[in-house]
Amino acid sequence: MIEPTNQPHAAAGLPDGWFCVHTQAKHEHIAAAAVRQVEGTEVYLPRLRFRRATRRGPVWVTEAMFPNYFFARFDPAAHLRRVRSLTGVRGLVHFGDHLALAPDEVIADLRRHTGAQDLCVVSEEVDVGDPVVITGGSFHGLRAVVTHVIPSRQRVKVLLEFLGRATEFELARASVVPESANPLALK
Repeated sequence: MIEPTNQPHAAAGLPDGWFCVHTQAKHEHIAAAAVRQVEGTEVYLPRLRFRRATRRGPVWVTEAMFPNYFFARFDPAAHLRRVRSLTGVRGLVHFGDHLALAPDEVIADLRRHTGAQDLCVVSEEVDVGDPVVITGGSFHGLRAVVTHVIPSRQRVKVLLEFLGRATEFELARASVVPESANPLALK
């Protein structure tokens, strides 16, 4: 059986750090909700909100910042077995016989970026020279580079490799998503 070896906070029986909980795929929010129901636990599930390119155009999605993982603080002597058996939980990250702990400073730094809602919104602003992905229409999924931003008309001009040559197109601003704001593969 894996037992944590870290020094607990004296008063609460809590470890000096956060356990990294491994979840079933796409079940981070379900597992986190189950762990929150256990008295004496604290859960941190940082999430990203961004626009993803889809066939019907860009849509806002919210996903776990660390797919299949979240952080929890609890007294392992009292709750380890219960947490491991909860819906959506696959186990806790460990190295050999030692459970992995994320230091309090790391979680505090993440919380500074995600705010009170534990949510980090990825900017969708585009500027000249930014790589973008076109959403919807005939050019769905193609990558292009912004050559001109026309804020008054909510449009952009992009340079696109099409039929073997570079061609400039004007598109609605809503039909492009910054490549950097689309951290996961196109669906």
